[in-house]
Amino acid sequence: MLDSILNQAGTGMITLGLKGMLLCSIASIALGIVIAATYMICSEKYSKNFVITLTVLPILVMSVIMMVNGNLGTGVAIVGAFSLIRFRSIPGTSKEIGTIFFAMATGLATGMGYIGFAAIITVLVGALMIVLCKTGFGDKKDETLQLKIVIPENLNFNGAFDDIFEKYTNKSKLDKVKTTNLGSMFELNYLVNLKKDADQKAMIDEIRVRNGNLTVAMGTVTPLTEEL
Repeated sequence: MLDSILNQAGTGMITLGLKGMLLCSIASIALGIVIAATYMICSEKYSKNFVITLTVLPILVMSVIMMVNGNLGTGVAIVGAFSLIRFRSIPGTSKEIGTIFFAMATGLATGMGYIGFAAIITVLVGALMIVLCKTGFGDKKDETLQLKIVIPENLNFNGAFDDIFEKYTNKSKLDKVKTTNLGSMFELNYLVNLKKDADQKAMIDEIRVRNGNLTVAMGTVTPLTEEL
């Protein structure tokens, strides 16, 4: 079951036949659909173009491996060069990059004729991805949020909102201060950890009363931002 369906010559090169090529192609397409479906299940947002790419990628990688006549090193180098095209303009997330490698690995296996191995790996990795996504593995118990508050330059920001933070947050930290609007205002960047069932609107309303109804923005922390 785990043996290659392609005939191996004494030199280690593969001998291609129409039947073997068709079987590998059908397997690549089917497994590509499984990989794309797995990505859609694990992702709240995805683009149609990326899903189509995941579906087609295994058969493309398979064709490259077959064209280099089983020379795995050359095939991997060529596929690796092709894969860079995806990231030249739009940066990929870690999930997207991992799924692309998933599809490439499946294509490598089918390109060498190991259809059974490719099917087993696809099922195992796909099931693992779905389980990890649906069980919330790796989720943070206490989410750190980024809070931006604009204040007038005549307001002393040291401790200006401590009582509000004590009421609504478990932790708060002033992460960055910068001037804005030609120096007439300050923009304060806080990292806050809200209490359970904290009313975000009520907290923002109290901050607006304190900062003269200037801009207040709250969102998730970006990956480059230091957490609490």
